Amino acid sequence: MSDVSVESKRILPFAKPLTDFFSPFAEPVLRIAAGAMLVPHGYQKLFVDGTLEGTAGFFEQVGFVPGYPFALTVALIEFVGGLLLIAGLLTRPAAVAIAAFLGQAVLFHTANGFFWTDGGYEYPLLWAIAALFFAVRGGGKYSVDRLIGREF
Repeated sequence: MSDVSVESKRILPFAKPLTDFFSPFAEPVLRIAAGAMLVPHGYQKLFVDGTLEGTAGFFEQVGFVPGYPFALTVALIEFVGGLLLIAGLLTRPAAVAIAAFLGQAVLFHTANGFFWTDGGYEYPLLWAIAALFFAVRGGGKYSVDRLIGREF
């Protein structure tokens, strides 16, 4: 078997230095953005008066009984998991928990169709896929996991 490498021709070859420069930052930007999208949801549930109880009530209405443990678990995954993803600390376990939670959110929202604007599963699916990426790849070069030399 030959070891042939094929490099594609760029449509805009003048952009190569720019893309080469920014390429190492693409993964951490995605990791930080994914975590940052979750943190406010968890923060609100955990620290805004009545929100965790309201979330628990919602969970009970849709069949997750008792609702409080489910609401607390989701809030902690969003808040703590999001912070861990931002830092790239315990990235894989955090990403697995996030992907599992968002996978359930995808299933819940399928009844509303695809589009997020109609309450569909588009938004949780996008972030579940991002979480799965980090569950597989880990925190990457610019992560606390890599800095301390300990990755799962």
